[in-house]
Amino acid sequence: MSASTPLRRVAVLVLEGAKPLDVGIPAQVFTTRASMPYEVRMCGAAPGLVTGGDGLSYHVAHGLEALAWAEIVFVPGYRFPDREDPPRTVVDALIGAHERGARLAAISTGAFALATTGLLDGRRATTHWHYTRALAERHPLIQVDENVLFVDEGSVLTSAGAASGIDLCLHILRGDLGVGASNHAARRLVAAPYRSGGQAQYVPRTVPEPLGERFAATREWALRRLDEPLTLETLARHAAVSARTFSRRFVEDTGCTPMQWVMRARIDRARELLERSERGIEQIANDVGLGTGANLRLHFQRILGTTPSEYRRTFTRGE
Repeated sequence: MSASTPLRRVAVLVLEGAKPLDVGIPAQVFTTRASMPYEVRMCGAAPGLVTGGDGLSYHVAHGLEALAWAEIVFVPGYRFPDREDPPRTVVDALIGAHERGARLAAISTGAFALATTGLLDGRRATTHWHYTRALAERHPLIQVDENVLFVDEGSVLTSAGAASGIDLCLHILRGDLGVGASNHAARRLVAAPYRSGGQAQYVPRTVPEPLGERFAATREWALRRLDEPLTLETLARHAAVSARTFSRRFVEDTGCTPMQWVMRARIDRARELLERSERGIEQIANDVGLGTGANLRLHFQRILGTTPSEYRRTFTRGE
């Protein structure tokens, strides 16, 4: 990031009862640093002390004017969202920010605050699994999806419980700055670089899940071998289960089939090489296991709606 690069503006709206992790995730992910061209402002209904949840309070430097300044507004989750709505001034400020073109992103129960604006009506949205039924009952025009980590509806985004807020932030980073920057941030946070928004939320079960760590190890193993043939049978053999068991449980764990996940991993690796290397399209296709440039272009267009060459121009422009 050069000194002349304009910083992207992020506001984190801290409401009464705000949850510490939900507040901290966007503040830490988007904190200004050489690799992150963002400026973050913490705000509330008014500047000063905001009583949070879990025994913590927050001193915010900004009031609702920060929402008029921001390009992205995060609404962290807060305690007892199904009991009362945020102040009307907060709701109006969120609507005003959206009308000016800002993206609004809710983490966990922050979806309830977004819901009061009416901006989620007729759209898909999610929240923490414990509150999905309450959100659907309180706002019946919203298409509440309890089985996903996050939902991107363009100008309004919602995510499930706190940890999925990291997935949402990385998803936004991936769209803003490219997969290289997103992966760099994930490594800094020691977080998974990519979890599909369609991955199922964790819901308590009475039966233990002994294969979870084994499947995670298989995914890590596969990521180091994207240039090699990777079939369902190869992955299942590494996980030491039958192909049928592996396929079924993989979908439960990730929200996609093993081969969909492999293809997405290959495309993401190609994106990073396009952003950060001068390799040609044919070489990149070979490096990520897609064989030919034509094959890379086909899957790139299908998944991302653009070509590798145009993607490279987009994420190297101005550097």
